[in-house]
Amino acid sequence: MITVKDTSVPGLLEIELVVHGDERGWFKESFQRAELEAQGFPSFGIVQSNVSYNREIGVTRGIHAEPWDKYISLAHGRAFAAIVDLRAGPGFGRVETFELHPGNAIFVPRGCGNSYQTLTADVVYTYLVNDHWSPEATYTNVNAYDPALGISWPVSAERAIRSPKDVSHPPLSALSPGTA
Repeated sequence: MITVKDTSVPGLLEIELVVHGDERGWFKESFQRAELEAQGFPSFGIVQSNVSYNREIGVTRGIHAEPWDKYISLAHGRAFAAIVDLRAGPGFGRVETFELHPGNAIFVPRGCGNSYQTLTADVVYTYLVNDHWSPEATYTNVNAYDPALGISWPVSAERAIRSPKDVSHPPLSALSPGTA
């Protein structure tokens, strides 16, 4: 049975999935609407499914707050995820971290910045969203290694593999609460 757990960030959910395995490999239901909603999961109208393949250990993406909700699960490998609440209110700047693997998932509500770092090679990161990507979409970005966030990344900034764009994201102090 799938289990849904609340976190300290309102709307951010941690989901434990059931993985059935044998000598051939494994199978899981990554997203099962009826079972999730029976445990309080919000109505989530999926419009797009995305997959990110990450070849090396230490690939670090984010922190990005997109204008849609995301349901994230791994199909292969392990990753460290850091989610930051960038919405207006007392939780602004609050961080939750998770170790992602094929047996779990997280639901990230719009307004929260998401990021991850690969812990193994060949990580396949999948996510469902409830709005289509658009070049006009407004994103809020924060530097993943901002000391104010207090994230204990497994791979240091010096060894992490990041895009130049992600490296140039501003610190949390440069943001106004609720800009996400």
